[in-house]
Amino acid sequence: MKMIFLGADHEVTGSCHYLEVGGRHILVDYGMEQGANVFENAPLPVEEPLIDYVFLTHAHVDHSGLLPLLYARGFRGQVFMTEATADLCSIMLRDCAHIQMMESEWKKRKAKRSESIVASEPLYTMEDADGIIKRIVPCHYSTIVEVCEGVKIRFTDIGHLLGSASIEVWLTEEGKTKKVVFSGDIGNKNQPLIKDPAKTEEADYVVMESTYGDRYHSQEKVDYVKELASILKETFDRGGNVVIPSFAVGRTQEILYFLRKIKVDRMVEGHENFPVYVDSPLAVEATQIFQENRLECFDKEALELVREGINPIAFAGLKLTITSDESKEINFNDTPKVIISASGMCEAGRIRHHLKHNLWRPECTILFVGYQAAGTLGRVLVEGIDEVKLFGEPIRVRAQIKKLAGMSGHADKDGLLEWINGFKEKPRRVFVVHGEDSVCKGFAECLKVEYGYHSYAPYSGTVFNLLSDRFEYEAAPIPVQKKTKAAIAGVYARLLAAAGRLLALVQKSDGMPNKEMAKFADQINSLCDKYK
Repeated sequence: MKMIFLGADHEVTGSCHYLEVGGRHILVDYGMEQGANVFENAPLPVEEPLIDYVFLTHAHVDHSGLLPLLYARGFRGQVFMTEATADLCSIMLRDCAHIQMMESEWKKRKAKRSESIVASEPLYTMEDADGIIKRIVPCHYSTIVEVCEGVKIRFTDIGHLLGSASIEVWLTEEGKTKKVVFSGDIGNKNQPLIKDPAKTEEADYVVMESTYGDRYHSQEKVDYVKELASILKETFDRGGNVVIPSFAVGRTQEILYFLRKIKVDRMVEGHENFPVYVDSPLAVEATQIFQENRLECFDKEALELVREGINPIAFAGLKLTITSDESKEINFNDTPKVIISASGMCEAGRIRHHLKHNLWRPECTILFVGYQAAGTLGRVLVEGIDEVKLFGEPIRVRAQIKKLAGMSGHADKDGLLEWINGFKEKPRRVFVVHGEDSVCKGFAECLKVEYGYHSYAPYSGTVFNLLSDRFEYEAAPIPVQKKTKAAIAGVYARLLAAAGRLLALVQKSDGMPNKEMAKFADQINSLCDKYK
């Protein structure tokens, strides 16, 4: 019985942990790395077809984004997650596949015209996304699920995103049971729509995130509704638009919640009937999923509105645009308006078109409502720049650039401490992950020195034996080296994945009746002879 740390160790993205118990191979999250990568991730300890199960904490792509790749390489097990996460993954993983395929096609076209562009195959296809979605097992919150002999799990609302959860995992081997709790991303308190993080009472071991383990959110309660209403009035009085780059899942729905309040209370004097456009097909689908999961996931305030027959994220003047023609029409309308569009960091999607039409207009406002990573267009605009290039055209930045400071879906240091201190008894060990290098180290040291926890911040590749309570291997940090990899052609990659599945079946056939094994061997030999 062991646990191996594979991803988001001393880094913030690419979450992945591995469990082995009773011959079963399990992953907890399998996320995509985003932004700058500092350290090398350890490879999976077994081939993808040998993975039996995946337990997913939530739908964000830094936790879920490589699941279709797992399927493409031969995984055919089950993926357990909450019902709301299952709904979100059904659209987000397809969206990821669409982006992969579009980027690949773009690079192939560019490569024909320029030697500086290297053509590449997508990580995975829409077929792979559809394949992994069919492997999903939706689960209720707070219900113990018997995964297989020796493995039980339970999902608890962690308040980070619709459907997000911490996961309790009970592992039994050699007559001994150990309980590991994976925090997932711990949510910020008092967010609109979704509930505050729930605590867990008992654990032998805890694997917890530390994203904001070195900082505190503002101690003063920010009135986002009032601040947003003020920005809208100032902009509309000038005759401009308010363009909001927003993450399609989570943040867009929070902004709609604020806008409904502003509309109902008629807080934008002289512009009470202003139109609001949500211009992102993914955001439109996600908004519907929020509505469908309202009874299980909404907080008390939002549920009170629901019981009164009020949709907390819908209102008069809200327009949802799907087609590209509908999107283009938005900027040909002179009426001052709110335009909410993805991506939240302005790196891709329809938001770039809206920036092209509004950045040069001094009467307009570009309002940022989320974190902007270093190197993104959003970060450049927030830090101040006179000109940007969009679609090959230089655009002067004359619009007002503003930010709703303090909006975060992550708990700060106080929130993290409140969650870990919610256990009735201290766990044997606390493993600190999902934070920048200095943050992981600092938060683990804080838990150890100030609160008496047996805490440790593992690097990727660290192996811990849960039965003996010992490290089998403590990995050292391996800096990422710049390197080029030859792309494997898509069809050949599928062939390799199929071979991996076959090998997995052979390895699992031990114990099968001799007659069946002999028949299986003959079938394999026959196949080999055919293609020899």
